[in-house]
Parts: sequence; C-alpha cells; structure tokens
Amino acid sequence: MHPLLLLLLIFGVPAVTALGWGFVRGTESLRRYILTRLALTLPMVLILVSLVFFVLRVMPGDVASATLGPKASDDVRENIMETLGLNDPLVVQYVRFLGDVVTFDLGDSFVGARRPVVDELGERLPATLELIIPAAIVALGTGLLLGTYAATRRRRAADYGLRLYSVIVYSMPVFWLGLMLGQAFGVRLGWLPLSGRVDVITNTTLERTTNLLVVDSIISGNWSALLSVLHHMVLPSLTLGLALSGVFVRLTRINLIETLQADYVFAARARGIRERVVSRSYGLKNAMIPVVTLIGLQVAILLAGAVLTEVVFNWPGMGLYLIDRIKVRDFQAVQSTVAVFALLVAAISLTVDIIYSMLDPRVKY
Repeated sequence: MHPLLLLLLIFGVPAVTALGWGFVRGTESLRRYILTRLALTLPMVLILVSLVFFVLRVMPGDVASATLGPKASDDVRENIMETLGLNDPLVVQYVRFLGDVVTFDLGDSFVGARRPVVDELGERLPATLELIIPAAIVALGTGLLLGTYAATRRRRAADYGLRLYSVIVYSMPVFWLGLMLGQAFGVRLGWLPLSGRVDVITNTTLERTTNLLVVDSIISGNWSALLSVLHHMVLPSLTLGLALSGVFVRLTRINLIETLQADYVFAARARGIRERVVSRSYGLKNAMIPVVTLIGLQVAILLAGAVLTEVVFNWPGMGLYLIDRIKVRDFQAVQSTVAVFALLVAAISLTVDIIYSMLDPRVKY
C-alpha cells in the first residue's frame, strides 16, 4: 500500500468516526453544519490553490532558469518550458490545472527525476506528522499543567512568573527559539542532534513501511532505530511545542479561574472535597471546552510553525519540501503541497468542532 494512502487511512479514522457520530447522534442543526462544512471544503481548497497558481506565475523567474542557472542557453530553457507546458497561455494552464484538481491528480514534479508528487508527499508527510503530533502534545500538556498551576496560585509569584512565560514564548519567533535551543543543547552541551530524523548508519538498517519512523521501528522491532528517531525528534518537537504553549497556558488559566468561582465548585468545597480534586475533576474538566476549540484554531499555526522548524533543523518534511520547491518554481509540487495542507486543516478543524459539540451539548449550530 502506498505510504500516503496508508497515512490517510490511519489519520482519517478519527475524522470519519467524529463525522459518523455527528450524523447518528447529533442534532439536526449539527448535521446541517457538517454538510455545509463538507460542501465548503473543496471550494475553499480550490480557491486557495488557485491563488497559489496565479501568484507563482506572476513571480519573477521560472523553473528552467531556477534549475539550469544563468549560463543555460535560451534554446535549452525554452525547450524545458515547452516540455512542461509552461509556454501555453495562462488560461490553458489554469484549465489544465483545474482538471487535475477535480480528478485529484497531483501530477509530476517539474524538477529532478520528475517523480509523481504523490510519491514525494508520501515520503514527506510522515515526517511532518512526526513533528507536529509530539509538538501538539508538548504544547497542550505544558499549557494545561502550567495554566492549572497558575490558576491555583492566583496572584502569587508563580502565577506572575507563568503569565510572563506565556507572553514571552508566544511572542518569540519559532526559528529564533529553535536556533537558541539548538545552540544550547546541540552545540554547547552536545546532548541532542541538530538535523535529520535518524542517524545515517541506523537509517540503512531501518525497514520502512509507513515512513513514520517511530511506527516502522516498532513494527520491525528495531529498538536502536527507535531510540535514534526519538533522540532526533526532541529538539524540533520541543521547539514548536514550547512556541505554541503560551496561548494554552493563558487560556487554561483564565477559564479555570472562572470555573473555580462557579456555584457548583463552592458546593463541592462545602462538602469537604479536597482542593486538588475540586480543581482537577470539577474545574479543569469544564475549563477544557474552550481549550478544545483552540486546538482546532491552532492547527494552521502549527503547520506554519512546522515549516520554519523544519528549515531550522533540516527536518525532511513537507515544510522543507515546500520551501525547496518554491525556490525552483516547481509549480506542480507547490500547488499540491498547499492543497494537502488545506485539507489537513479543514479536516482537523471539522473534527474538533464535532468533538466540541460532544463535550458541550449546549452548543447549537
């Protein structure tokens, strides 16, 4: 099975499950909302990639000049442009592009061996997922823990310190944070690797099935490879996760403070329930509802941050692939990558909205 198809099956299960729940157990308004979102997803992706289509073609430079360099003859350059169909009128190119989008044909890349873009994305998407999933766990886990601690220490030194931390990390550029962490833990201390997903020697012995190296290491029982993969994953995931944790700290703190002032919380305290249990079981559970909504809103920011993080740590994911293909004006690869990013954001946002309706039945669509 193709790695990209396998990944879509693996990560599409939660989305399909949420959609099924929404249709079977949801209200009529929720069903209409889901249908509306599904109907708008493909036009949204089409508009986005169409904008990318026109922007790429009005930018200075072309794929022949970018790949051949300034010393290439005009005949060679024109021959490449003609072969790729880039000398056709813009309307003809756009109609051909629309046909590819409608048939879900990602086409072939314009540079190198002109491999199918779906094969290249099948190699790159797993790397991006192995970056953003741990980063999301770091961001959410750090935000919940520190936000809860700040709320229970309101107007104390710990609260002021954590609020300052949330402002600093949220305003800090991802690439700068990555460079500083790399300088500290990679260069000076030498604890963590600065680039790649796995050691070069270990990479030759790792049997790849899904291109998710953690999964492949476990499937093949290659535990040394698993340790190497996790070792390489620490710095980029930590960088991206910490950069996004600030907003979760602030949101968790604010909502937990409001929840702990509710009447049912005072009633729980009056019954003699310990404060730790009140904060965790009564306060945090209800304060999580806005946080879940924020997760869906942060998906696009997470993917945008992944682009910068992959460049800093030379992480071979879709972000680095996108930057490399923009440099050489590989229109087909750039358009396809943007489309995949848009579909991921739309699918995750819809899933989060449905989960939100599960957590809070009061929500009406």
